[in-house]
Amino acid sequence: MSSSPPSSRFAAVQDFRRARRQAALERVITRLRGKSVDLFSFEDVRQKLKAGARGTQELREIPLDAIVGSVGRYSEFTRSFLPRRGVSEYRWAQVRSAMTDLAGLPPVEVYQVGEVYFVIDGHHRVSAARRLDAPYIQAYVTELQPRVPLSPEDEPEDLVLKAELADFLEQTQLDRQRPESDLQLTSPGGYRTLEEHIQVHRYYMGQERGQAVPLEQAAAHWYDEVYAPVAEQIRRQGLLREFPDRTETDLYVWLSEHRAALEEALDMRVSSEAAAADLVQQGGSWLNQLASRTWQRVQDALVPESLESGPEPGWWRRHYLDARQREGQTQAATEAPTLAGAERLFADILVPLSGREGSWHALAQAFEVARREGAQIYGLHVVADEAHQEASEVQSLEHEFQRRCREAGLSGKMLVDVGQVQRQISRRARWVDLVIVHLAFPPGAQPLERLGSGFRTLLRRCARPVLATPGIASPLSRALLAYDGSPKAEEALYVATYVAGRWGISLVVITVLEGKHVTAGTMDRARAYLGDHGVEAAFVEGTGPAAEAILETAEASGTDLLLMGGYGHSPLMEVVLGSTVDQVLRESRRPMLICR
Repeated sequence: MSSSPPSSRFAAVQDFRRARRQAALERVITRLRGKSVDLFSFEDVRQKLKAGARGTQELREIPLDAIVGSVGRYSEFTRSFLPRRGVSEYRWAQVRSAMTDLAGLPPVEVYQVGEVYFVIDGHHRVSAARRLDAPYIQAYVTELQPRVPLSPEDEPEDLVLKAELADFLEQTQLDRQRPESDLQLTSPGGYRTLEEHIQVHRYYMGQERGQAVPLEQAAAHWYDEVYAPVAEQIRRQGLLREFPDRTETDLYVWLSEHRAALEEALDMRVSSEAAAADLVQQGGSWLNQLASRTWQRVQDALVPESLESGPEPGWWRRHYLDARQREGQTQAATEAPTLAGAERLFADILVPLSGREGSWHALAQAFEVARREGAQIYGLHVVADEAHQEASEVQSLEHEFQRRCREAGLSGKMLVDVGQVQRQISRRARWVDLVIVHLAFPPGAQPLERLGSGFRTLLRRCARPVLATPGIASPLSRALLAYDGSPKAEEALYVATYVAGRWGISLVVITVLEGKHVTAGTMDRARAYLGDHGVEAAFVEGTGPAAEAILETAEASGTDLLLMGGYGHSPLMEVVLGSTVDQVLRESRRPMLICR
């Protein structure tokens, strides 16, 4: 190296001393921020990221800010390559002067690991070049291929996570078996959860096949059959928008843990769709949650249950069923669902049981639906206080429930809750697809009777369709849809399309020309929707009071199932004036599926 003029060497020494002071200040600031100022150790990174040699050494220019570590000298310079104690002032100043005087210096030597570089030889040259704000430096590069890439922005805590991922991939080989996979997590410990999931999956694969299954094979099968469908569901529901700083794998782990916690608390099966919707609700900001809880308490204190409006039309489908049945973003209630080959609509059915004959009729009706859907049935009995949960009457009720399920050849589980009946039914309804309840006391004809109707309160609060059964179980062979074009009638049209197509039952559609909002075009919309899905139906144009026209058509057409939308006006208006729904509930002897 040629000697530099004294003035140049003096300037270089002064710059070295400023750089060392800056290094000390940088160390204090980063420590206060909870960050690290240290370079990465090459050997530590190589081992943790399972990096192996790839190719031969080549000469090229590399970006200086991508040099993040060192082979053996990582404690002598900061992450931005400022000199620390132990670095020779004389040697650094010589290199700095040579660079300034264009004396020429040989290329540095580095290892490349992913997107970053580690200095083998040339630490002073890198440090001096950084002080001169040079963007690039010439280097002999030896590339190593890591199991998990490292980027210039990564911090030491990121390396911990990447090391866990590298260990996970080393065991499962998923990066090679499924190269499209991206299984990054943002918090440590999650890969243990993934490993546990794969081991459980491996165990059941072995049980099914009658032989041990290699871990790599089980991991690939788990990825295809378990992880990928949940990740797709996360994308469909747009959950990453609710958790912008997290990854799909984060949400997979959270969703799995949240679902398991819900199932333990509720003592019932919870679908991943329902768990995802609840996770979003629970994951809102604390301020939004506080406001929501406060408003709910105000409503509970000031508004009678019978006047609460309940979920908006189509809530049950947009937050739950669309994620199960369709690709893409949430669609309007009038858009066509993919019914051909669709998954079952009613996978879980809730049946409130009182022990009276009518509730057993409701259970028998649930059996009719469950046979068509392959559904799980949950019986629900509500007691006033905890002391009654273990009463002999409750045990007898459970034994009878199980006996009837066995005789029907169906899967059933009995639940016992404490509290107010309608509230507990509504609470449980969030986790099922359909509520089937005996219609013992339909809403009365007078305003005060409607105001005090528990069944009416249930219909308003319940977030799922309710099948009201007034008597013995129906064979569900011919359905009548009452359609007026309202938002809740659109939901009834959706369900009618499904049951007619999936169950293979005949369908009659009645549109009552009552009021200015229902016209001949209203029936045309239903006709077009059903036709788009290959469902044939008979169409009836009714006149006069809607309830009377619906009941007369049901009798004349021999239907044994009615479908219609729920309450369409404000609770107060319907309590005062009455509604078509109330009148049909009072007078129909057929089960009535009410959609919202």
